[in-house]
Amino acid sequence: MTVPTIALNDGTSIPQLGFGVFQVEPARTAEVVTSALEVGYRHVDTAQMYRNEQGVGEAIATSGLPREELYVTTKLNNGFHRPADVLTSIDVSLTKLGLDHVDLFLIHWPLPTRYDGDFVSTWQAMVEVRESGRATSVGVSNFQPEHLDRIVAETGVVPAVNQVEVHPYFANDTVRAANLRHGVATEAWSPIAQGAVLGDATVEKVAAEVGRTPAQVTLRWHLQRGDIVFPKSNRIERMRENFAVFGFELDDAQMQALSALDRGEPGRTGPNPDTMDWIPS
Repeated sequence: MTVPTIALNDGTSIPQLGFGVFQVEPARTAEVVTSALEVGYRHVDTAQMYRNEQGVGEAIATSGLPREELYVTTKLNNGFHRPADVLTSIDVSLTKLGLDHVDLFLIHWPLPTRYDGDFVSTWQAMVEVRESGRATSVGVSNFQPEHLDRIVAETGVVPAVNQVEVHPYFANDTVRAANLRHGVATEAWSPIAQGAVLGDATVEKVAAEVGRTPAQVTLRWHLQRGDIVFPKSNRIERMRENFAVFGFELDDAQMQALSALDRGEPGRTGPNPDTMDWIPS
């Protein structure tokens, strides 16, 4: 099955469905990613702070797939925001991944209370990584509208994507609107709210109406809204389930029913980007 692509503002494109490796144990990452590639995923999303880039690289190396068929994302460690650290950290990531470039490199968190509030120089270094050819595209993750506005105003360079928490319980429409205003694609992490929405009565009702699982209709909701999603699972049967989301559509009433589940800020499952300041030891 061919996964649709989303056009990015830098002239490239990204598969709309990918595979995430957040919380996949480093020792199991190669095995898990190999299974995902066998299912048909060609977009893999990792990060320096996940500590499993090497496993992703091992799976890619043994897959036999041409590099041009794969889309690989990694993200900057929160401890490496200083420009010199950005430039050295991408080289470490490339070595672990066994690649000469990544398709997308993201600032993982803005950390507005760290580094004297300076994430602009971090973004400038990310642009330098792109210009050097070590990343085809660069973007951000967890950036609030004011963070996005600031880096664009001060550098003139618009990120290709903004990867943020989005799911039916936390639609995050204010950030999605800011992304749209700047021409930035929205990537949705935690697309099923870490499983919290799967037992929701409305989600179950819609799933029954279309003869699909709650996870499939939730992912379909994202896709029809234009989000890029990368669900994760260690189980191949769940990988297959999450991949089978293109043979049906939700109608307007079903889409609206899922959108109406939005709880605003109380629905957030992860940290608030305005206060998130964790740096791994």
